[in-house]
Amino acid sequence: SGSIDISKVQDDEVGDGTTSVVVLAGELLREAEKLVNMKIHPMTIIAGYRMAAECARNALLQKTMDNKDNTDKFRSDLMNIAMTTLSSKILSQDKEYFAELAVDAVLRLKGSTNLESIQILKKPGGSLKDSFLDEGFILDKKIGLGQPKRIENANILVANTAMDTDKVKIYGARVRVDSMSKVADIEAAEKQKMREKVEKIIGHGINCFVNRQLIYNFPEELFADAGILAVEHADFEGIERLALVTGGDIASTFDNPESVKLGHCKLIEEIMIGEDRLIHFSGVAMGQACTIVLRGASEHVLDEAERSLHDALCVLSQTVNDTRVIFGGGWPEMVMSKEVDELARRTPGKKSHAIDAFSRALQAIPTIIADNAGLDSAELISQLRAEHHKENSTVGIDVISGGLGDMQKRGICEAFKVKQAIVLSATEAAEMILRVDEIITCAPRRREDRM
Repeated sequence: SGSIDISKVQDDEVGDGTTSVVVLAGELLREAEKLVNMKIHPMTIIAGYRMAAECARNALLQKTMDNKDNTDKFRSDLMNIAMTTLSSKILSQDKEYFAELAVDAVLRLKGSTNLESIQILKKPGGSLKDSFLDEGFILDKKIGLGQPKRIENANILVANTAMDTDKVKIYGARVRVDSMSKVADIEAAEKQKMREKVEKIIGHGINCFVNRQLIYNFPEELFADAGILAVEHADFEGIERLALVTGGDIASTFDNPESVKLGHCKLIEEIMIGEDRLIHFSGVAMGQACTIVLRGASEHVLDEAERSLHDALCVLSQTVNDTRVIFGGGWPEMVMSKEVDELARRTPGKKSHAIDAFSRALQAIPTIIADNAGLDSAELISQLRAEHHKENSTVGIDVISGGLGDMQKRGICEAFKVKQAIVLSATEAAEMILRVDEIITCAPRRREDRM
């Protein structure tokens, strides 16, 4: 479960690089096992790994690029990072298209990593290319009959309350009925109660009412007569996010209108996506909010597309915060590996074996990149190592041409923060497992000594 956990940690912290963490930790452990068999103590290995990880991180730090002051260049960095992330996912065919979507969405956030305000809406039908980015918020609901189809300068009350007549009980008591006329009276009283509730809601000075629960015909008519757009049965995630982006609260009682925060937006209208009608809120209070509508042939494709897009959005929002960028395609691992290798030669004692092992483990990632592309990894990695002995090489594996390529020209980039997290998490995980192993491997031997 160790590796599952680190993949999860990596996903939570930076949202991408989940596979690499597990691969690297696995390689570090495989190397450690050989060292243990050479009678090197696990604590020595851990100490060496720590030195190596620190060295690897510093090697990368010196090679980072930062274009935060140049908007156009930074945008192209972001595009490159998004395309690099997406090329290993289902969206790889349309990666430029989706990279645009993701970069636009993240630049709207203006540096916050709160991805809550980017809504991803999945609508089966059409092709992936029909996906689009829309400013504002889209609620997956139809506008009811006889209701206004568009509202400007909307004041929105988001609520979670029962609006079905038969649930409003009179005086909270059961009533025995001895004649039909009494039933009519009770119904009239219930209607009256409902009308009072609706009037209270209208009294908030709103022109749009979104409710989590059902709204029966009678109250719906009342809202329509007042020219208020009433939306019923919105899903919970929908209303939470709607309240967030329009700056309102979710209300459940309506007795003191002055204490309820209403949501605001410039325009509410009905839009069509495929054959579905939806409600679009634009010009919302939270300016950075936007919706990415994903289209695709099947639910399965949509789910996969959503995950891929989520990874791209995470990495991009991290990069907007920490604008340091490095090349991809196995280049960073080779840079780190080379530095770690030199550290191993300078370090006396058994630790140097562990540092050396760390350098080998780092090369597993370029090896796997090559293997996955069906290339001759042994041949490529040795060429790559030779290339990296020159100063400031920008060569990595170009899976498209099937050989080495210049990462700078190909625009293959990754975020520094993601790589750093990969190295540190993998080292930590390997360390944890080694510590446990140590207890197991060393315990039985002591008993033999006593005999």
